[in-house]
Amino acid sequence: MDLRIVNPDPKYSTVTLIPPATLGYVHLAAEVRPPPRPGPVIRTPRQKAELIGGLKVLARQLEQVAAVEKVTVYAATVMAPPSGYVRQHKDQVRPARFDVVVLVETTTPEAAREVQATSAYQALHDLLRGQARRLHVIAARNLKRVGDVDKTRPGTFLFNYFVGDDPQVVVALWDYLAGWYQTETGMDNSTLLAPLEDQPSDYVVINHARWDGLLGFAARQFTKKSFRTYMVANLDAHNVGAMPILYRLA
Repeated sequence: MDLRIVNPDPKYSTVTLIPPATLGYVHLAAEVRPPPRPGPVIRTPRQKAELIGGLKVLARQLEQVAAVEKVTVYAATVMAPPSGYVRQHKDQVRPARFDVVVLVETTTPEAAREVQATSAYQALHDLLRGQARRLHVIAARNLKRVGDVDKTRPGTFLFNYFVGDDPQVVVALWDYLAGWYQTETGMDNSTLLAPLEDQPSDYVVINHARWDGLLGFAARQFTKKSFRTYMVANLDAHNVGAMPILYRLA
């Protein structure tokens, strides 16, 4: 399928990129207690709060492994509605409803596999596995980068799970979608994660980004007519599905 941008606008060119990071990643995404429908994640039951506390302790222990750069635990705040392609292919697409995510950053992509073999990683994985209805895990690399995502301070964090008929089209279209976000929301950071070659994944790529505040981000996104005429229209036109979820640092 060729990339043919719908409703092109000179305001929205492809995103400005810097070279990809040389890090590796292990992305662990869990359905623990997601809400029954899209919307705010209001409640954190005691069992889930205890799980998050345990994950944070194990994350600090995993950071002591030589090949690990950083481990970050996230809790979902808003489950955004998926795009049209996802709704139309619900028998084929596994929906992303992950209310807890752990992102492990390693010194290299190859080191991601080595880290997964350590006892510190296994302890974290097993704790999450034991309380998750579903757990999706990939070792990944950074395919494209706008800038590094600052995980040292609070903010609104996005993990956006992409699917589509043609993986090459998904990745090529992302440049235009990210260009819209760069123009309309001031996005100055983003890392696009792609599974390593031997990694099965329900998603073609997973985008990670951060903004300073939830309300400001939502206002800049959803009040724009071009969000529907450009962003949504191009997802639908190219048979690409997006499942965005917003998170906070746990």
